[in-house]
Amino acid sequence: MLGRAHEQAEELAELAGRAGLQVAVAESLTAGQLAAALGAASDSGEWFRGAVVAYSRAVKHHVLGVPDGPVVCAAAAAAMAEGVRTLFEASLAVGVTGAGGPDPQDGHEPGSVWFAVSVDGSVRTHHRHFAGEPSEILGQVVVHAVELLLDAAREQWA
Repeated sequence: MLGRAHEQAEELAELAGRAGLQVAVAESLTAGQLAAALGAASDSGEWFRGAVVAYSRAVKHHVLGVPDGPVVCAAAAAAMAEGVRTLFEASLAVGVTGAGGPDPQDGHEPGSVWFAVSVDGSVRTHHRHFAGEPSEILGQVVVHAVELLLDAAREQWA
């Protein structure tokens, strides 16, 4: 599964290098795995601005501007993506928040994940549900988040 994330991250690296993109991520349930996948790609020091691993609700609210209330929702994912894009002065960012398991969070069953992609002030959100054990869910979330970044980069800059 993560081999696919690596392939997509390499393609994102090539496109980012060509187009001069700067990419940032805000992640929660993946606890840094998304940043690690992007940081392992070619020339990441040139295009990957960094990440905020906002595992704590307080960090989501105080650093990324997530509004008060549940953190597993579209509004939280959108605020995370826009907050990290602004914080790191990136062209493109993704925010990921959800219930990775084994327990539910904010009334959502394990595998329930919200994603948001921010490109120059425009934010798109969507929800997915992934099946499996927590480690399998996290792997699927990383792959999907990298895929979303790549799709947005292709749409805007390819």
